[in-house]
Amino acid sequence: MSVATRTVRQSLSLPAGVATKVRRMAKTRKLSANRVIVELIENGIEAEARKQAEFEDLVRRFKSATDPKEVKRLGNELGRTIFP
Repeated sequence: MSVATRTVRQSLSLPAGVATKVRRMAKTRKLSANRVIVELIENGIEAEARKQAEFEDLVRRFKSATDPKEVKRLGNELGRTIFP
C-alpha cells in the first residue's frame, strides 16, 4: 500500500452536540459519519496551513517594511494575529 492510501484506525470521542452535527451532515450528504469526520479534519488541517502561511507572509512583510507608518500598521496587524 502507498502512504497516500494507507489508513490508520483511530478512536476518538466527540461531544454529543458535535456528534449530532456530524451525523446530520452525513445524512444530508449521503456519506458515512466517518467520511464526514475525515473531510472535516482534512479541511481543518488545510485551514491551519493557510493560516500559518499568511502569518509567515505578514512577518516577512513586517521585517522588510521601511516606511514607519507601514511598520506600525503591520506591527498592529501582527499583534492582532498573535493576541486576538
